[in-house]
Amino acid sequence: MGTIAVGVDVGGTKIQSAAMVSEEVAGGHRLPTPLSGAPDVAAAIAEAASKALAEAGAQPSDLSALGIGVPGAIDADHVSVSSSPNLPGFQSPDPVPLASMVSSLLGGVPVTLDNDVRVGILGEWKRGAGRGYDDLLGVWVGTGVGGGLVLDGSLYEGQGAAGEIGHTIVKPGGRVCSDGRRGHLEAYAGRGRLEAHARHLVKQGHKTDLLDIMKKKGRTRLSSSVWAEALEKKDKMAVELIDDAVEALAVALASAQNLLSLQAIVIGGGLGDRLGEHFVRRIEKEMKPLLFVPEHPPAMLTTEFRDLSGAVGAAVLVGG
Repeated sequence: MGTIAVGVDVGGTKIQSAAMVSEEVAGGHRLPTPLSGAPDVAAAIAEAASKALAEAGAQPSDLSALGIGVPGAIDADHVSVSSSPNLPGFQSPDPVPLASMVSSLLGGVPVTLDNDVRVGILGEWKRGAGRGYDDLLGVWVGTGVGGGLVLDGSLYEGQGAAGEIGHTIVKPGGRVCSDGRRGHLEAYAGRGRLEAHARHLVKQGHKTDLLDIMKKKGRTRLSSSVWAEALEKKDKMAVELIDDAVEALAVALASAQNLLSLQAIVIGGGLGDRLGEHFVRRIEKEMKPLLFVPEHPPAMLTTEFRDLSGAVGAAVLVGG
């Protein structure tokens, strides 16, 4: 088979890998994200990569390079990550040398890191829904809310944390975000903060079926599928909180559009993909009155690869 590139997408709840052959996904594997610290996350990444190779019919010696998308700030050399509030073991501003940790578990194979949403938008830009656009914003609505930018036909990195649209201010003094500050987009649209606020409301005596749905599904968190089912059942709390998320996303994305005059915006991530087309169309509708040039809105897109976007992009990062 020859050499093969593998990408791994690390999220707050899952680790997804993809082995790419001739620009096509030939194998993949998914594992839950360990909550026990950086060494266990590194081990899970190595396991997911190895199993993707095996599913593609490849041998460990066929692995030419591994790309990893991980939430947080990436250093200039793309070997360490820091300040990732939704990933246990990576929250500190002190860099974690994740690339070398994973490389040592895979026999010294070259490993390159980038922000998880940047690699997600890279995958959609090069292989999926974003093909043909030179100015593109990817917004991943998952455990947190992240973003990735393509400007003038190049992936924009800034000083390592470019695209963090989840930490733009949508309501000054509003709800507490995962980083401890108030009023950020992520505080209203990130699944982790949605869950925290829902549990807070329940303690105050508000009624919801969210927790019952979670238990029936055998989950310990309010996953994207829990939110989707609650919305189908028109659960009052779920409807109101997702309404807030749509409003906050509309404010943030309209502001980004007014600043950058983008050709397209792709919305993905665990929650974004699960809620899908209807969710994106709602955001588009609420954005329009906020646009400075409403007659030239961005194309509002769903992802093509859905929850594989990040893993595909991480493989593209290293030549897959």
